[in-house]
Amino acid sequence: MIERETLVDEKHDILSHEARRNRIFILSIDPVLIADVYRRIRSDERLSHYRIKRPRAKTLDERIDQLQAMANDTTKARLLIYDVRRATLPKLRKVFRDITGFNRKDFNKLCYTILIGDGPPTLFQNGRGLDVFTIYLGGHRVDYHPAVFFFDPLLHYEPDEMELHAIDDEFVLRDDIPKRLVPYFQNSDEATVGAVRRFFRAVDKDEETRAKRQKVLRSLYKKRFAKQFPGREAQMKAWASHDGLQLATEKINLYPLFFEDWVHNLMQQAQENAAPPEKKIEPEQKPEPEEKAQPETQA
Repeated sequence: MIERETLVDEKHDILSHEARRNRIFILSIDPVLIADVYRRIRSDERLSHYRIKRPRAKTLDERIDQLQAMANDTTKARLLIYDVRRATLPKLRKVFRDITGFNRKDFNKLCYTILIGDGPPTLFQNGRGLDVFTIYLGGHRVDYHPAVFFFDPLLHYEPDEMELHAIDDEFVLRDDIPKRLVPYFQNSDEATVGAVRRFFRAVDKDEETRAKRQKVLRSLYKKRFAKQFPGREAQMKAWASHDGLQLATEKINLYPLFFEDWVHNLMQQAQENAAPPEKKIEPEQKPEPEEKAQPETQA
């Protein structure tokens, strides 16, 4: 009988990746959302020295292939931003499973995750306010261990807005504004989700204009949700705040309110967790010229 020996390696943990750098991965196949997240991060001076990796291909299949090719490299990142909306998740579940498997040991220590999604399908019809998010986010906890979940109202379509497709229909991401939000936007009959995102991120404007537009968007969402969830003023106030709303063990915020602040704080925390106490954290080199965001026209 062959005796088995237990091999113990006290020096290296193959499930942990300590050689992480100031890198952020945007894990989505939606070019509009990718552009919004990328440009918001790149236009923030606090985040200017971080490297950003994201799919840049023109077709859906090529973007999925790019994400698969990037999976191993995510072990070099300190922040992973997942797009977990219902429409795209079936196509991304396999690559997301791989990425999570590579990084799970380091989550919430050396590497953090942010989720952006559309929430429960019956969010505005359940009569329970935001408490319904507790079960929804609990389902994502095991898969992604998120530091925070950002609910994006522009991604949420109610059941009566869903479009039916045949099995062999080509997959197309929607760019129309959800019906419940149409009355809140000027010229909304012609506006698209991309146009709304460009207007409110205002990366080509001064800081005062950007702050004003974020305040307008925050007020718009609070007004809409106050009508949808009467008697939930405390929840609405917390939801639209920097710290977000705490539901049991889960944290939920509103995208894109304070999104850049969360990116900055999580990257700083990951750096502090990785650095020896006596070692001062130094910023990584500036990104290559092609990684810099270019000015864009107002929507």
